[in-house]
Amino acid sequence: MHSTDRILPGVALMLAFCVLAPLLDVSSKLASATIPVGQITTARFLVQAALMLPVVLVMRLGWRMSRGLAGMILLRAVFLILSTYSFVAAVQVMPIADALAIAFVEPFILLILGKLLFGDEVGPRRIAASVVGFGGALLVIQPSLAAFGLVALWPLGTAFFFSFYMLATRQISRSMHPVTMQLHTSLAGLVILLPLMLAADLLAIPTLDPVMPRGLDWLWLFGVGFWAALSHMCMTYALKFAPSATLAPLHYLEIVAAVGLGYAVFGDFPNAMTWAGIGVITGSGLYIIARERAVAQGRVLPAPAR
Repeated sequence: MHSTDRILPGVALMLAFCVLAPLLDVSSKLASATIPVGQITTARFLVQAALMLPVVLVMRLGWRMSRGLAGMILLRAVFLILSTYSFVAAVQVMPIADALAIAFVEPFILLILGKLLFGDEVGPRRIAASVVGFGGALLVIQPSLAAFGLVALWPLGTAFFFSFYMLATRQISRSMHPVTMQLHTSLAGLVILLPLMLAADLLAIPTLDPVMPRGLDWLWLFGVGFWAALSHMCMTYALKFAPSATLAPLHYLEIVAAVGLGYAVFGDFPNAMTWAGIGVITGSGLYIIARERAVAQGRVLPAPAR
């Protein structure tokens, strides 16, 4: 059980995540003006590994893992690479808030995948809410497609790959400390990405071919990894202090922070249709959270026969 005096720090840490995570997106968008998307993705894993290594050493966490667990870590890294690449490719052109709103269909995808892959119980109301949530995403995608072209579909890739990343996390978390998991995932990501960067340099693949950063580019690339590591540490420890049912609704405040930062840094502000889509996605997501909380507490009664 989570005591009341521990829930408040958990909520504070979750709110910190909602403010810090969009700074990762801001850093990515600033870097993408001159740095290839693949190099920005690699920078996230490189900086994050460098930051997490001393944390693991100070905490004296174990390094060993089975071959099967190592395979799952590698798979988790692949999904995070694809999710990160998709989002950076999106914000290179799109406003951060628009891309994030579309990516927030991830809970709906996760709900469906949980049912298909793990047999999780999902009632018709939550399925209906997922459909409505996807409809909200279409409200954001439609004007974005007109303005930015097919790049507006990249955030759907983020949502899809991040859903699989979360499923891998769900499996690994039973056997590994979350801080160690972050370090191993970062190292696995580098094992994959560094050879890709070398190959891209030899083959001159534009989106992967690394370039020499200049001036503030170094700061933006460091920021990608720094804000990723810090925000995810906040979320990790938030979940240690407070139940996920309490924290999940707060996650939608990340969109508010993204709108504020997007406007402050880039002058981007969502239009009316995007706001409508954000409202539908948020409302549907909060409904699903409420239903899952009710089911977990055993307060949902069978629907009356019609």
